[in-house]
Amino acid sequence: MCSRLNKPNQGELFNKNSNTFFSGDLEKELNLSFETIENWQEKIYLHQEKLLHGLGSRNQQTTLFSSVETNEISKLCPLRLTALPLNFWRWTVSPHKGPAIYIVMDKLKDQNKNIILYIGETISAEKRWKGEHDCKLYLSNYSESLQKAGLKCQLNIRFWLDVPKETHLRRKLEQKLIQAWLPPFNKETRDRWATPFTSQIY
Repeated sequence: MCSRLNKPNQGELFNKNSNTFFSGDLEKELNLSFETIENWQEKIYLHQEKLLHGLGSRNQQTTLFSSVETNEISKLCPLRLTALPLNFWRWTVSPHKGPAIYIVMDKLKDQNKNIILYIGETISAEKRWKGEHDCKLYLSNYSESLQKAGLKCQLNIRFWLDVPKETHLRRKLEQKLIQAWLPPFNKETRDRWATPFTSQIY
């Protein structure tokens, strides 16, 4: 769960003066202003921009990761992967099969801007998105909040198949990617972005 909003390490995005209203839990209502959502998206974009366009400084990246890990992370080019609708799993024939890292993205109002919302791993790309998944609830709340605020939501999911077949190695890679990209719907990073779409009680 995302921590409560009065924690100091969550920054100023949802402070007392924020034009934001939270009522009850996610099953009830989550109203966020146009400006609040745009500011939240922009902060994520500014972090991910250099990685997304392959412009990240090797010197900056190696402060957190070894050169081997940096090379491994830089192999992922999300914008070169095929964008699929989130309901692709309903198709008769799945476009991807086998082990994969999957990335859920949104194209922002500025069509040249994309943000990664979630990174996950699976042993079976054709099955992982069919069943229960917390991220589906977060995406539903995200989409509804954007619609209420008058913002477009252009969600898609992409699969990276050039990954280890061994589960423990794939999960290790997943964690490295999460640490580098900091997608806001992964549990490891929600507090950093004060992600409002993932907590039941505010």
